[in-house]
Formats: sequence, C-alpha cells, structure tokens
Amino acid sequence: MSKIIRGAVAAVLLSALAACATAPAADAPPGPARKLDAKTQLECGKRC
Repeated sequence: MSKIIRGAVAAVLLSALAACATAPAADAPPGPARKLDAKTQLECGKRC
C-alpha cells in the first residue's frame, strides 16, 4: 500500500514540476515599419 501512495505522490510532484516548467515564451515586439524610399514617395506619396 505504501508503494502506491509513494507512486501517487511522485506522480503529483512530477506533474506539478512539468506544469511550472512549460511557461509560454514572451513574443518579441514587432520591429519598426520600413520607411518608403524616395522613388516610392514620388510615385504614390505618403499613402503607400
């Protein structure tokens, strides 16, 4: 009987450890928008 209890306690501790170890990674913020080159600005202005 004590082997069953030890096994259950070990399983609970292992699952708790696994739940804490799998934290989601933080997403990196998007980089700054690319500036339009001179030719594109002449062709379509600032709306592109």
